[in-house]
Amino acid sequence: MSQRRGGAGSPHYLYRVPPSVLHVTQPTVGGVPRCVIDVVTGQVEEGWRVTVASPNSGDLPGRIVALGAQHETWPAGRVPGPPRLSEIVPWRHASELVALRDIVTRVRPDVVHLHSTKAGMVGRVLLRGRLATLFQPNGWSFLAVNGVPRRAACSWERLASRWTTTLVCVSRREAADAGAVGINGHRRVLPNAVDVDLFQLATDDDRRRARAELGLGPGPLAVCVGRLSRQKGQDLLVNVWPAVRAAVPDAALALVGDGPARASLARASGDGVSLVGQRHDVQAWLAAADLVVLPSRWEGMSYVMLEAMASGRSVVASDVGGAREVIDGGTTRAGALVPPEDGHALVAAVVERLTDAEVASTEGMEGGRRARADHDIRYWREAMNGITLDAMQDRPLSSSV
Repeated sequence: MSQRRGGAGSPHYLYRVPPSVLHVTQPTVGGVPRCVIDVVTGQVEEGWRVTVASPNSGDLPGRIVALGAQHETWPAGRVPGPPRLSEIVPWRHASELVALRDIVTRVRPDVVHLHSTKAGMVGRVLLRGRLATLFQPNGWSFLAVNGVPRRAACSWERLASRWTTTLVCVSRREAADAGAVGINGHRRVLPNAVDVDLFQLATDDDRRRARAELGLGPGPLAVCVGRLSRQKGQDLLVNVWPAVRAAVPDAALALVGDGPARASLARASGDGVSLVGQRHDVQAWLAAADLVVLPSRWEGMSYVMLEAMASGRSVVASDVGGAREVIDGGTTRAGALVPPEDGHALVAAVVERLTDAEVASTEGMEGGRRARADHDIRYWREAMNGITLDAMQDRPLSSSV
């Protein structure tokens, strides 16, 4: 086995060439697997040996193999909805612990990168600091609950931080939320990023072409892209849409995505609201939009927010997660922030941008500038590789688990 010193700005690294990285995730659809694909892409391009452990569902396993990485089936499940107290008890996940132990034994990674809550729990209980361990919460689970489940989740995260080499946060707010509840240890902030070549600034001509392709009319259009779920808050937007239409009579709202809340949203939707389902032409929907609305109840840092900005679209978003760091600040904003679950503020922000094209256009141009300056996926991959190499410093090349 060859070894190498150097890299990532430090002369003290000792690791295999190429390094071996194991990523672990329970979600196989949505933002978490997207993050996994982004980091795996950058590591495969560097010639690293990369393995992803996940359930054998969705399109994640196939995409991982297509990138040139290995996939291991990890049969992990999750109860739908906010985390429950029973999910925070490690021995409830004995079969998942055994399965992940077998995967680690086969792969013999130099570093394990755990993505989101389930992998973060099972992986850290299993490893307990015996291998370099990155944990990326992608939105803290304790923000989704209150009372006893919240206190239990915070207690668990404080304990697990002892077994975490590096906590990777997608925003300064996510790092601050950790510190506020006593989750200590080494933290690195790396905001999410998008392919700014794929999501290019959309002109007025692009908007007209996109609407023609999608069969949409010329009236004011707001688009909300995301999994149809309580977290993403589409119900809040649907509930206030009659008030939006009272001020902008021909305003249309397109909900792009699918999920467990689809049936309830369909029942609640009135005039001007369309549920268009899961789509593979998100770029076209963003180009067609006058405004992108993201009324989430909690987030880490929304990819859709960054895609909308890269597309030159003003964004109205709940002030959760890293939204303030991206949208606010400076003399010109990239959109508007509203308090989560504040229907009056949401209506006011949407109506302003649907009736004042100059405001929406100015914010959209600023968003495009920020996306390219601060959220380019190419630089993000380089930074993530550096964080991963940093985590290997002074760690054993292999360890039995």
